[in-house]
Amino acid sequence: MAPRKVIITCAVTGSVHTPSMSPHLPVTPDQIAAEAIAAAEAGASILHLHARDPKDGRPTADPDVFMQFLPRIKQATDAVINITTGGSSLMTLDQRLAAPLRAEPEMCSLNMGSMNFALFPMLDRPREWQHEWEPKLLEATRDTIFKNTFADMETVLERLGKGCGTRFEFECYDVGHLYSLAHFRDRGLVSGPLFIQFVFGILGGIGADPDNLVHMKRIADKLFGDSYQFSVLAAGRHQMPMISIAAAMGGNVRVGLEDSLYDGRQLAKSNADQVRRIRGVLDGLSLEVATPAEARAMLALKGGDRVAF
Repeated sequence: MAPRKVIITCAVTGSVHTPSMSPHLPVTPDQIAAEAIAAAEAGASILHLHARDPKDGRPTADPDVFMQFLPRIKQATDAVINITTGGSSLMTLDQRLAAPLRAEPEMCSLNMGSMNFALFPMLDRPREWQHEWEPKLLEATRDTIFKNTFADMETVLERLGKGCGTRFEFECYDVGHLYSLAHFRDRGLVSGPLFIQFVFGILGGIGADPDNLVHMKRIADKLFGDSYQFSVLAAGRHQMPMISIAAAMGGNVRVGLEDSLYDGRQLAKSNADQVRRIRGVLDGLSLEVATPAEARAMLALKGGDRVAF
């Protein structure tokens, strides 16, 4: 029997952490491109990408900024490029879709429900802020809903899925999100193999507890049978323990500075450091890392030659 292949996704920068939290967080197009390429060389077969304003590192949805690094990554690596449709909770849906609709990537993330997405507890740790926008953005999440209504999700599925041939990393922050995904499956708006990302440890979503992982997996098995692949991401210090459990349970894994700034007890100096660390765990479990070509086959992706950049 052939050994099981595990997909490593690397989320390179995100919109959660701010530049004052780590000097290693990539914010410019040059930094994002270099970090993504290095993560792919270390073994990540999917690169999950956000953009940031190169002047001050704030999250941006500007497609022109995305286009400063997407072609460079594609030219340098065969990894699957996965563009966020989440952006940040402070962006409109039209803003969040601007870059994906221009790029027509193989994959995009799709958040499966509206929720509280609370980052304000990060203000509890004293620090010197480099930019005025950083504490303001974190505080704004105290009274902001991350809006992903059924109409929003239908729009993404229609315009990106049907319109561009893009498939999705369905981000499920709680059990109800799995039932929402099953609703779209039942309506014929999505089909397998589904790639479901269980998200743990965001305040407002399900907690980073192994029992919750078992429960999410059990419900997903009930709803989707053998027509899905699951992956796990966990916030902050929960990252490596939770994704290691996921790998042992038959799942795929996500690392990256979007999800955690640390490599062990130290600040991660790069995304590639986290990729190498989880590769060591997978090796210890006698699991093989999927190549980009294998990930494309596992997830029925359209191929990198059919993107618009």
